[in-house]
Amino acid sequence: MSVGTSSAPGARQVPRPPAPRTSGDPADLGIDPDQLPDGLVVADEHGRVVCFNAAAVRITATPAAEALGQPLESALPLEDLEGRRWWQLTDPYGGLAIRVRQPERNLLLPGGREVLVTARYVRAERLGPVHRVVVTLRDTEARRRTERSHAELIATVAHELRSPLTSVKGFTATLLAKWERFTDDQKRLMLETVDADADRVTRLIAELLDISRIDSGRLEVRRQPVDIGAAVGRHIQAYVASGLEADRFLLRLAQPLPDLWADPDKVDQVLSNLLENAVRHGEGTVTIDVTPTASPREGEDTGTSVTVSDEGAGIPEESMSRVFTRFWRGSKRGGTGLGLYIVKGIVEAHGGTITVGRAPGGGAEFRFTLPVAAPAYLT
Repeated sequence: MSVGTSSAPGARQVPRPPAPRTSGDPADLGIDPDQLPDGLVVADEHGRVVCFNAAAVRITATPAAEALGQPLESALPLEDLEGRRWWQLTDPYGGLAIRVRQPERNLLLPGGREVLVTARYVRAERLGPVHRVVVTLRDTEARRRTERSHAELIATVAHELRSPLTSVKGFTATLLAKWERFTDDQKRLMLETVDADADRVTRLIAELLDISRIDSGRLEVRRQPVDIGAAVGRHIQAYVASGLEADRFLLRLAQPLPDLWADPDKVDQVLSNLLENAVRHGEGTVTIDVTPTASPREGEDTGTSVTVSDEGAGIPEESMSRVFTRFWRGSKRGGTGLGLYIVKGIVEAHGGTITVGRAPGGGAEFRFTLPVAAPAYLT
């Protein structure tokens, strides 16, 4: 005897759970169609529109009152990219009984506006007549922006790669063909140029990989104890060793600083980019302030802030909102315009924040704040 199915007197009946709803109708789920992010248009068995949500109104610029009750092909007059009327072409109510959907594709609204359209044919029974046609609409503008951004990235990287690769190819071909004709000093100069251009190619490829990881959310952060003051000091020493005056930099460390756990390589990358921008695009003294501050992450009390400022012309107010976007350049002094985009991605991957403003001396001021992110066993 199986428990819960017996009909004997006194047997306890185990209630069966209600069958799950599988229609996918927003009304069955208690969802207002106007809350959906995509346009939703539903036609009944007679082909008349019974639902035209707010997103559909926005995308088509057709008031819901005008669309409701109208034939589907009138309320939603779609054409394919060759100018053919879409509903006459697909014939959802009179076509093959085995069809259940139309895959997403680009179609045109009146006026040539492009939208992404998906349709599903709902039948009361298999191979029966169409009971309902459910259409979803998506604006293509966001996708177009993404595609344009990817195309610009490819074009920028290809352009930046062309110059060093041309140089590498030219010098190596010249050396191979005429090695005996050059002095040792000339050979050294050519090989140093090749080495520098190879480093430039490596940096470009690293930037491209960083952007790919940031965009896909796969940027890994390997946290270790980081002495942020010492890290800044190493960058300053490198600039002084390359020929800059030591008094071009002013490092101010507030004490005591909290123990910072972060990815040392990525913190170095952030510092390198911000200091390079200040040296290359700014003027006067480059000031670096390292201070304890409130953590940008909820649940933590302490964070570390690093502020890099210069005394140059600064960033125009109208450009500040675009500083951390792809391809933004503060001047025409070269670069891919990807560095600050990557910096922002690295800081945010640590759970931190970064801002840009005007320094007291009139130049640009970048400030990033990292949570201390101490491991659980230390807290």
